[in-house]
Amino acid sequence: MGAFKEIRNFSMIICLIIMTGFNAFADEISADLLSKSLELHQTYESDSKTIAIIDLRKPSTEKRLWVVDVDAQTVVLNTLVAHGRNSGGNYATSFSNTDGSHQTSLGMYKVLGLHMSPKHGRSLLLEGLDQGLNHRARAREIIMHGAWYVSDAFIKAHGRLGRSFGCPSVPKDEIEPMIRLLPKGSLLYIYHAQLDEISTNLP
Repeated sequence: MGAFKEIRNFSMIICLIIMTGFNAFADEISADLLSKSLELHQTYESDSKTIAIIDLRKPSTEKRLWVVDVDAQTVVLNTLVAHGRNSGGNYATSFSNTDGSHQTSLGMYKVLGLHMSPKHGRSLLLEGLDQGLNHRARAREIIMHGAWYVSDAFIKAHGRLGRSFGCPSVPKDEIEPMIRLLPKGSLLYIYHAQLDEISTNLP
């Protein structure tokens, strides 16, 4: 069992981040989001050694998806990721768990394994773990897939990434690394500043 499995409170996580070198990439991943993600990695008791983190406070033009190897204490992948087309333009500002909304759902997801999408090919099937926030992910067919509109070339032409129907879409040449780094049971955390407010107001 990894060292992080033994940590049981928030303050110890913060100390461990500072002591072990997570601060080396704190300029890229905010300290608050990193510590929260590590805390949730324990809470959801994932057997995977990696967690994917998406920070939707950042614009789509920035690399706002990180895959963190918790045991090795390193970022193993940092890349672009699209949000849902009805969540906003360059910035995501609206979120929904409703089928047909074409918006991104926030919260924690579990990777269910490799999925063969008729449209997108090899992808990762996702299950929403947060009731009211993203629990309709499977009904909405939310997957992590590669997309042509997630690229530096698209940003150069349009000033932002293209947008999905709600899926966290990544560059086409990054989906295979994602599949390798996020095996079945891995976690994906999609965060925005609205998350706490939305969670508080759930029925």
